[in-house]
Amino acid sequence: MRLIFLGTGGYHPNERRHTASLLLPELGIALDAGTGFFRLPAHLKTSTLDVFLTHAHLDHVCGLTFILVPMLRGEISRVRVFGLHTTLEAVKTHLLANEMFPVLPDFEWVELDTVSEVPVADGGHLLWTPLVHPGGSAGFRIDWHDRSIAYITDTTAPGDYCEFIRGVDLLIHECYFPDELNDWAQKTGHSCATPVALLAKQANVRELFLIHVDPQRPDDDPVGLPAIREIFPNTHLAEDLLEIEF
Repeated sequence: MRLIFLGTGGYHPNERRHTASLLLPELGIALDAGTGFFRLPAHLKTSTLDVFLTHAHLDHVCGLTFILVPMLRGEISRVRVFGLHTTLEAVKTHLLANEMFPVLPDFEWVELDTVSEVPVADGGHLLWTPLVHPGGSAGFRIDWHDRSIAYITDTTAPGDYCEFIRGVDLLIHECYFPDELNDWAQKTGHSCATPVALLAKQANVRELFLIHVDPQRPDDDPVGLPAIREIFPNTHLAEDLLEIEF
């Protein structure tokens, strides 16, 4: 199964990283729709698309507007957007307000609040859990018969979701700050390095990919990878357009 990191940064894009978006191209599943979402049509291998939004902050949803033209051209025949009620209402009311975006895309809106599990392509199922973040957020886990993935962003590790992610093959977790800026992680509802590494170890995940890093740090190591790998060796800093098989 292939995963593409369309965007791996947080808050705003820089010359190296666009904001958060992940794609399972053969399954037509996207997680978040940040600025990296403009890359989606070139990589999507299905005519339909299911987008799961963690929350409504602009760096995670603005890319929904980027797929209007592929939809009008018939390259994408159906788009379902999944999210909590408050997330979807914020997107519809604000991002897609006529004053903000003049053509309303023909999305199907699916609220997650009343369901605990969503069937997804290839016989999998998606679960969600609430996360602590200003305005709220949701974490996602997808399990298939032979593999699993969890996506946790815009929250402060370790949080109350260790059991939710336990044992996944692939944990994709935000790491906005290095340890020396832990006070800012607490203030802003984001995560720093050591708590994320300890969480991955405690949850017994197989592999950890770090995303949603600070756009003020476009360098090779904005979070302190050597210290993280001392705790959890199988850690990687994701880069835009990185493709992995899992």
